[in-house]
Amino acid sequence: MVVTDTIADMLTTIRNGLVLSKKSVHTPSSKLKLNILKILQEEGFITSFKENEIKKGIKEIKIILSYVNGEPSIKLISRISKPGRRVYSKIKDLPSYYKGYGVTIVSTSKGIMSDKKARISNLSGEILCQVF
Repeated sequence: MVVTDTIADMLTTIRNGLVLSKKSVHTPSSKLKLNILKILQEEGFITSFKENEIKKGIKEIKIILSYVNGEPSIKLISRISKPGRRVYSKIKDLPSYYKGYGVTIVSTSKGIMSDKKARISNLSGEILCQVF
């Protein structure tokens, strides 16, 4: 099976793991995924993540999901920019997700960052996903 949108596949894996109340989920590794997971961890949406080498040259990421009083920390997680339709935003048009309670993850010229850091750095770019 060929996966063309690996970010959407990771987000779906996380979403499915939360629905099934799993403690952790696994996904193939990439630098982009690690950067997105770092932001999710900083914002408190996941507990932690760790990259493991399962075979020589093949790595996977183990994501430890976060729950608060038995409820998932992530209520909604969605992919915005897709391979067939890229979504870019200017700094003044950068969306605030759920009045600032959610996080929009943006790919800028200075790397992957949350919408809050992008506003502080005065950077815009491609909107990858939104999490609440």
